[in-house]
Amino acid sequence: GLTGSAWGDWATYTASPLRAFESELGVQEPVGFWDPAGFTADGDLAKFKRRRSVELKHGRICMMATMGYITPEVIGKLPGYLSPSAGLKFADIPNGLAAISKVPTAGWEQI
Repeated sequence: GLTGSAWGDWATYTASPLRAFESELGVQEPVGFWDPAGFTADGDLAKFKRRRSVELKHGRICMMATMGYITPEVIGKLPGYLSPSAGLKFADIPNGLAAISKVPTAGWEQI
């Protein structure tokens, strides 16, 4: 980041747009505010807050998806049939991407 000695003393860069986020939650020493991709280079607080909330939302979705993958393996699957006409039980459907080819087309259309 811009906090290294190669850039000089960070305290002298008071006009930098990156300073707008130095007091935000999650900023830690010795790195300070870290944005290697430069998404916040313009210093726009509204964009920063939106990106932060979107990052939280995506993280929560990923956690739920992980639990959705693990839970059936641990506690089992629902009893009954996914497709009674095809004789396909929920227990017959594998987890993950392998399930795509096992679910009948009519089932995907209903989703």
